[in-house]
Amino acid sequence: MEAQTGDRLLMHGRTVGQHDRVAEIIEVLGAEGAPPYRVRYEDGHESIKSPGPDCVVRHTSPQDDQR
Repeated sequence: MEAQTGDRLLMHGRTVGQHDRVAEIIEVLGAEGAPPYRVRYEDGHESIKSPGPDCVVRHTSPQDDQR
């Protein structure tokens, strides 16, 4: 898994009724985009995540930065 600041981390719900969560990656703590990541959730809460197989990185495109 590789990410950069500004990408989104999608964490799929692991049990019935648990919704997916999305957080913005605000800092990459590993070498060359590797985990762990400091993330910020929509409610402002921040944490450090080492994503597992139930997580997906959604990369932001360069055009998104120009808007």
